[in-house]
Amino acid sequence: MIDLSTYISTREKKVFAALGLGRSGLSAACALVKSGAEVWAWDDNPQGREKAADAGIKIVDLNDCAWDKVHSLIMSPGIPLTHPEPHPIATAAITANVEVICEVELLYRVCPKATFLGITGTNGKSTTTSLIAHILEEAGRDIAVGGNLGTPALELPTLNSEGIYVLEMSSYQLDLLEHLVFDIALFMNISPDHLDRHGDIQGYIKAKKHIFDRQTKPQAAIIGMDDDDSRNVFDQINAEGRVKTIPISGQSRLAEGVYVVEGQLIDDCFGPLTDIADLSAIERLPGNHNHQNAAAAFATCRSLGLTAEEILSGMKSFPGLAHRQELVITNNGIRYINDSKATNADAAARALGSYENIYWIAGGRAKEGGIESLIPYSDRIHRAYLIGESAGDFSAQLGNSIPHELCKTLDRAVKKAANDATADGLENAAVLLSPACASWDQYRSFELRGDHFKQCVTEFVTPLTSDDQEGSIAS
Repeated sequence: MIDLSTYISTREKKVFAALGLGRSGLSAACALVKSGAEVWAWDDNPQGREKAADAGIKIVDLNDCAWDKVHSLIMSPGIPLTHPEPHPIATAAITANVEVICEVELLYRVCPKATFLGITGTNGKSTTTSLIAHILEEAGRDIAVGGNLGTPALELPTLNSEGIYVLEMSSYQLDLLEHLVFDIALFMNISPDHLDRHGDIQGYIKAKKHIFDRQTKPQAAIIGMDDDDSRNVFDQINAEGRVKTIPISGQSRLAEGVYVVEGQLIDDCFGPLTDIADLSAIERLPGNHNHQNAAAAFATCRSLGLTAEEILSGMKSFPGLAHRQELVITNNGIRYINDSKATNADAAARALGSYENIYWIAGGRAKEGGIESLIPYSDRIHRAYLIGESAGDFSAQLGNSIPHELCKTLDRAVKKAANDATADGLENAAVLLSPACASWDQYRSFELRGDHFKQCVTEFVTPLTSDDQEGSIAS
């Protein structure tokens, strides 16, 4: 856990308020208390307050407190700062000239000599964050990975000037930074998401662009070029001229930068144009979107001084990330893919574009737009199996475009898809859970949904032995 005692000792006011006591908020409150600060903690949910009280945190109703005594309000990123309307406690703090920040800002203030990498985007940021961290760790660099992914910022180890923080950053967290400057900022892509929190797509993009705030050369901005909005962001940041800009693409040749064409990773940024590797040979990085992730990781790690050989070695040993096109098992030539993290149609499209002869499991709590945008992938989808509360609506949207059936529950869908895929005997078949939906109708999280998928695969698919001639599917 980060020691904040030196930072706190230099503050005139020793009281820190904490609003929102989920995982990151409670972690921040505990770190502050352990470091000697007085913490006033509040959560609108009584269960959150009870959990914090059990951890020894002082509960104070921030709706009615003495803001003149407070140095900072540490606010959970899940609480609205602006849209759809500011939380009244945030408004009260701002009115009293109290800064409103997140725990990642405190990490930077305590460890400013470390190198900070920030990764954001609508899709792919978790895989890219994990891939970069894996490559750096395999190359012997001193790293810590967290933020919006995994470990809360103040539970990471303290790093010095030789250390590198690899941080996934959500749009909510980026709204809550005051001084943090990323040495390398990655802006992967943009598609409509979280618009209820940002008002519209332009508000969402504005929040994401905070990742470039306060950057100056030689700091770097690495920006994806595979969607119109991200290309516009690149043009804006490049025109400002205050930071080194590196364009990346997972599918198109660029005039410069790092990009992938027909599966070939090409470096046209860090020296003469060079073919680096055939990414199609790296099973854990399938599809154009993962090729963009690989291009981003290559550009980042080369910027940090790693050789192409070191980076490629790390990519080859990358184990992949749970619930993001996670290969569960290959049996009888059929791949079983857990892509439960695909909670919107754009994310599901990335998976559907990565495989052939797909037995697609989709559904849950639908997001705006449904799945009509995925019908163009019909030539790849052999059959769809619809689950959750959206099953009926999705059936109507697919119509006669894609053969499908209503299974309602995941276990039924896995069993039916496994049996159909085995019976059909198609080459390069994949049973793919890529729901294009939130999980909340049937599961508390996409992780639990993905874990259930893996459990069902284990139950319904009997792995082949070397002597088997064909797979056996439980009936």
